[in-house]
Amino acid sequence: MRIILIGGTGTIGREVAKALSASNEVISASRSSGDLRIDMANPESVEAFFQGVGKFDAIVSAAGSARFGPLDDLEYEDFLFSFRNKLMGQINLVRIGRNYINDNGSITLTSGILGREPMPGGSAISMVNAGLEGFVRAAQLELERGVRVNVVSPVWVQETLLAMGNKLLEGMPAALVARAYVASVTGTMKGTVLEVDDYT
Repeated sequence: MRIILIGGTGTIGREVAKALSASNEVISASRSSGDLRIDMANPESVEAFFQGVGKFDAIVSAAGSARFGPLDDLEYEDFLFSFRNKLMGQINLVRIGRNYINDNGSITLTSGILGREPMPGGSAISMVNAGLEGFVRAAQLELERGVRVNVVSPVWVQETLLAMGNKLLEGMPAALVARAYVASVTGTMKGTVLEVDDYT
């Protein structure tokens, strides 16, 4: 398969790239690094990207920024930033990418544990994660040509926690998280939220 991986240089994205590259052609793209450039939050950038990338069989998004902080400190712009980047950015990949992907193609997005297990400081992130999961369930009902869309919901990633100096939470290694992405791309599930614990 020819797979477009958005965010392939991030902590999870690097492991997803390794796992998928074993038997597929993986093209990495992001705003600032990778093989190609794309700004998910900008529909014109997404359209131009898909027009130029050629035929492909799958899109995997391991990207999307959102703001973390106490509700008292989060401003309107913080919520809007989270909405535009992690939520609408990935929705743009589906809205636009579905017109270019090959028949029976697969699209995989990324939500996260805060969508189902909220914590103080996570209101903006919980908002976009839950929104993505609802979007995927509904969007699948309207996709044509056998195209599938799913969303992976990672738990806390071990490498990220260590980089943040947080030793209280053990986390899951990114290489294990990547297995859920592989399952989404190579499996048959549709409109599904894949919880990474089920694939380790």
